[in-house]
Amino acid sequence: MADDKKIIFSMVGVSKAYSPQKQVLKNIYLSFFYGAKIGIIGLNGAGKSTLMKIITGFVNADNGEARIDGMDVSIDTQRIVGYLPEHNPLYTEMYVAEYLEFVGRTYKVVNLKERVNEVIDTVGLTPERHKKIGQLSKGYRQRVGLAAAIIHDPKILILDEPTTGLDPNQLSDIRSVICELGKSRLVILSTHIMQEVEAMCDDVIMLDHGVVKV
Repeated sequence: MADDKKIIFSMVGVSKAYSPQKQVLKNIYLSFFYGAKIGIIGLNGAGKSTLMKIITGFVNADNGEARIDGMDVSIDTQRIVGYLPEHNPLYTEMYVAEYLEFVGRTYKVVNLKERVNEVIDTVGLTPERHKKIGQLSKGYRQRVGLAAAIIHDPKILILDEPTTGLDPNQLSDIRSVICELGKSRLVILSTHIMQEVEAMCDDVIMLDHGVVKV
């Protein structure tokens, strides 16, 4: 069992600019423990998505360093990170289980069929597992994205605006799933809705024009 007092993620002096006129993140310092559920909140354009992309290694910081489980994110840390981007990329012509098997093979997941069944059950996809993704509601598509993000049992789960566009019933269900997933890993989620943080998170980081507000 992982040590829930261990710092699993840290960010030291991280800055990012897309142009001299567009400084997105400014000297960010953060550290999170295993087993925490952290909300990153801020208005659109505050830098939330860029911060997420740096954590996952999809975008490089200009200055500073970000480390996951002691490793720089520039190293191959994807095997211990699960990521659900704001615009959930799915192959809509694939069946749910087929798609999850496809994602699992990219991570070289062992006992893949058993693991697919497990994550389908975890995120509440069992009634929809034999449908094509294109036939699913937005709420169930989000569940497919969550299942894909945890197929390799990551230590860190990154969720960028995971509840955007969901109706109240879907919203409640996804909140419950995320809270359950957070019991066994670090979850970092972004949102611009304070109620989402209050419903799902243990702590909150507020971003304002790329600066962490205390």
